[in-house]
Amino acid sequence: MNDTNVPNAPETVLDRLTEEWDALTPEAQKAARYVLENPQDVGVSTVREIAEAANVKPNTVVRMARQVGFDGYEDFRTPFRDAIRRGSISFEDRARWLQSIAKQGELGGLFADMVGGAIRNIEETFSTISADSLHAAAKAIWASENTYTLGVGVNNANARNFTYLASTGMVRFHAIPRQGNSAIDDLAFAGPKDVLIAITSKPYRSEVVAAVAVAREQGMTIIGISDSPASPIIRNADHGFVVRIDTPQFFPSSVSTLALLETLLSFVIASASDEIVDRVERFHARRHRLGIYHED
Repeated sequence: MNDTNVPNAPETVLDRLTEEWDALTPEAQKAARYVLENPQDVGVSTVREIAEAANVKPNTVVRMARQVGFDGYEDFRTPFRDAIRRGSISFEDRARWLQSIAKQGELGGLFADMVGGAIRNIEETFSTISADSLHAAAKAIWASENTYTLGVGVNNANARNFTYLASTGMVRFHAIPRQGNSAIDDLAFAGPKDVLIAITSKPYRSEVVAAVAVAREQGMTIIGISDSPASPIIRNADHGFVVRIDTPQFFPSSVSTLALLETLLSFVIASASDEIVDRVERFHARRHRLGIYHED
């Protein structure tokens, strides 16, 4: 390593790559994108294998490694190899369970694939997220005057679910875009005291990317949720969270996105003042009183 501040954990290496993104050449960005999206490959792949997978030359991968403070690729992949050596989780019992599901008739294989994919998505998502990073984002949300949660397509439902849950105890949460409006217009009067939670995955929705750019110009705090550290909304976020959305089917999975949003909201409540608990209790007591909940 060529300096004492070189990262020694895979997560820190990935963070450094993201920070140095704009300083990388376009070819080096291709290499960095592959590493950010496939960190599990680094510890077991040669420089030529990474270069071939990223469709760049091997010396481009070396230059990328040097950009973030390493002497070369071998030095760069050491933290990833060390992480593999430290791994001690056994998945034997889970594997047996999934295999047993696969034998349950014609659709058993699909069932096993979907269940296994959902579990992997959650595990891989939370393995790259720390409690400290969630706490920092939660504090920004609690301190804000307004929190806007932006999602389109399938993520519109995810954004509205988060806003609905938050609204049982807080009143300054808004799911956008509102019906008949655009996300950019919904942010017209937002500013430095407000937070935007933006959600999109490949292929990235242009209106979400544009709204993040506008929010940045207006001084908002941005929380980005996407499927890659190289995502444009992650690279422009104050707090970025990468979720895994893989699925055996053609549609992206929302399992890890919803799990992350639920966890983030729990951190907001944990960061809030004591009044929030009373407000949630009063909200549900009112529902019982008005007969909104069915009573046997």
